[in-house]
Amino acid sequence: MRKTLSKGTFLKVKNLRKHGYSIPEISRVVGVSKSTALRYAKVIKILPRYRARWLARRNASKIISERNWLIAYKEAERTIKVITKRDISLVIASLYWGEGAKADLSFSNTDPNMIRVFMYAMRRVFNVPNDDFKISIRIYEDLDEYECIRFWSKIVGIPLKGRVSINVLRGSKLGKLKYGMCRIRIRRGGLILKRLSAIIMKITELTSS
Repeated sequence: MRKTLSKGTFLKVKNLRKHGYSIPEISRVVGVSKSTALRYAKVIKILPRYRARWLARRNASKIISERNWLIAYKEAERTIKVITKRDISLVIASLYWGEGAKADLSFSNTDPNMIRVFMYAMRRVFNVPNDDFKISIRIYEDLDEYECIRFWSKIVGIPLKGRVSINVLRGSKLGKLKYGMCRIRIRRGGLILKRLSAIIMKITELTSS
């Protein structure tokens, strides 16, 4: 549920924004989340004489963010030199734990990187052949069906034209990925599902002590 600000808190947000305060600054000073600060501050115009202050803070935040991403990536490079089948098994089990179906071996997401990693794991670790992948796409009626099929074909590495199930929903893609959602189901995937479940159980055991 979205947080509603009191009149007094909103006036503080309004005053800070008018004086060129950035969203992180407003969040910190007022004591609300950045998303709440953004929701209220975005409709408030910054006074012309304070725009230079706002631009300086915004540029500084961007520079700090880019620097931190570079530090994080270099740390990841030092930590992860190669990725083994064991690593992939742990990653995909954790991913499936949060996003996968429980009744059968199927995985749905709008994030193409998640779908790509899932396909990689199924092929490289569990040796699933292309014929055992059953793929469906859920899109909104204002999306280009051909473009969506072409996009997900590239992600899964399988030509989907003529062999994919399309579920078209009424409405628009507003706020949603422009290529819809992809669902991967594995035929005869019961054993793999049990193996993933066993990894999840083992992770739970080792972290509960």
